[in-house]
Amino acid sequence: MMFEDVLREVDGFGRYQILVFLMLCIPRLMIPMHFLLHNFISASPSHHCALPAFAGTSNLSQDEVFSIGLPREPDGTLSPCKMFSRPQFQLLANSSWELDNASSILSCQHGWVYDSSQYASTTATEWDLVCEKKGMNQAIATFFFIGVTLGSVLFGYLSDRFGRRRMLLLSFLSTMLFGALAAFSESYLMFIIMRSLCGMGLTGVSIISLILAVEWTDVKHRTFCGTISGISWSLGYMLLALVAYLIRTWRWLLLAVTSPCLLSIVIWWLPESARWLLTKKEVEAAHGYLSRCAKVNGKKEFDSKITPDVSARGTTRRPSVLDLSVQLLNLSRLCFPCRFGVAFTYYGISLNISGFSLDPYVTHFIFGAIEIPAKVSVYVVLDRIGRRHCQYALKSSCLLFLPPSEHGHLRSAVAILGKGFSEASFTTVFLYTAELFPTVVRQSGVGCCSFIARLASSIAPLIMLLDDTWRYLPPLIFSVVALVSGTVAFLLTETTNIQLPETIEDVEDGR
Repeated sequence: MMFEDVLREVDGFGRYQILVFLMLCIPRLMIPMHFLLHNFISASPSHHCALPAFAGTSNLSQDEVFSIGLPREPDGTLSPCKMFSRPQFQLLANSSWELDNASSILSCQHGWVYDSSQYASTTATEWDLVCEKKGMNQAIATFFFIGVTLGSVLFGYLSDRFGRRRMLLLSFLSTMLFGALAAFSESYLMFIIMRSLCGMGLTGVSIISLILAVEWTDVKHRTFCGTISGISWSLGYMLLALVAYLIRTWRWLLLAVTSPCLLSIVIWWLPESARWLLTKKEVEAAHGYLSRCAKVNGKKEFDSKITPDVSARGTTRRPSVLDLSVQLLNLSRLCFPCRFGVAFTYYGISLNISGFSLDPYVTHFIFGAIEIPAKVSVYVVLDRIGRRHCQYALKSSCLLFLPPSEHGHLRSAVAILGKGFSEASFTTVFLYTAELFPTVVRQSGVGCCSFIARLASSIAPLIMLLDDTWRYLPPLIFSVVALVSGTVAFLLTETTNIQLPETIEDVEDGR
């Protein structure tokens, strides 16, 4: 007897499943607040070299001191990373005068002065990660996503081996522990290690919460659940803008977005995946959860119709990554470029909220808000035109070829539109991947795909550093990757309105 038939007997999407799904939406609110936190805790505010007390400058205004102590960029602004070795008093009379022969331009020798009007403190101001060290500041996001990448495979395997519920609780606890330790870091090295470990835990929360929701939902409501879960992410995305606006100190902001992990107590009331238990031959435990589900949903006749010895199709082999047969490996090779392209373009724009005509807090909020109509649109068309065709929306992410920053309003409009299309692709591919793999290795398969996606997320922040070489190079790279990977979706199997595969054999037989 197929699990979908058993699920139909307890009501495929009754009160019980709705309650479980709403509880699993709580972690979806928290995840983007950590994944996109780099925008605020590692922001680089306006800065310039700290100047020594030059002789003869006591009667000069601050602007005049800057004029004689700091060189100017070609656009006329003061250099953020250079200073004169000696004051250039002649520039007070005429800024176009040449420098004296004894003068030279040096890198900052006495530290930096930061503008605190927008950010009270960030990792950039904490450890002076600007100018020659700005790559280290961007690398904070990369190290975080490296942790996320490793967690994808680790928790994917562990949840297939030991169960979804246990690993979800472990993910919450590790996120809370390492997130708090990161907030109290005393050095850059300690911070990136703690953030990486926090990222590992967050990945477990991300992939397990989605899989658990999908495995308790019938075919008819999978698209609905995938869309609402995505909207929960977008609400967390927007909430981060508000929290960051109210908390301008990076340590307190990090603690604030980690504190929702205390709600992990709700995990004690979540059921294990009955679908997974049946593939593990734990029929009694699965029947217990299904009976509880039937009781809440008002299906009192369930116990008399479906006994604990219900036939559950599965495999006697212990599921592992090695259980991915030739067919599954071929499937993974097709899923990998899709997940890479989606994540690469999504984070390419999500982690870049500067250079627009809007305040960074407003920009971040709008980037989150545009995701909601994008996801609603996906829900409307996903079951009508299929997963593969919806995934083609990834090609629209070529709009990430942004105009220069001097065209602020046009740049903002194009970025917002591109953000909506990239999110539509993300919502589709997340649900699509969960439907392609069979239950016995679903979490491992999704974990491997998530590994590739997080690898793309790790690279995206470093690609932005290439704008020093050519300012059009980063958007060009993001657009080409989006265009190429989007076409691969047409090679995948369509899963719309098809029952979830339970075993390796189901995939091999094309069921």
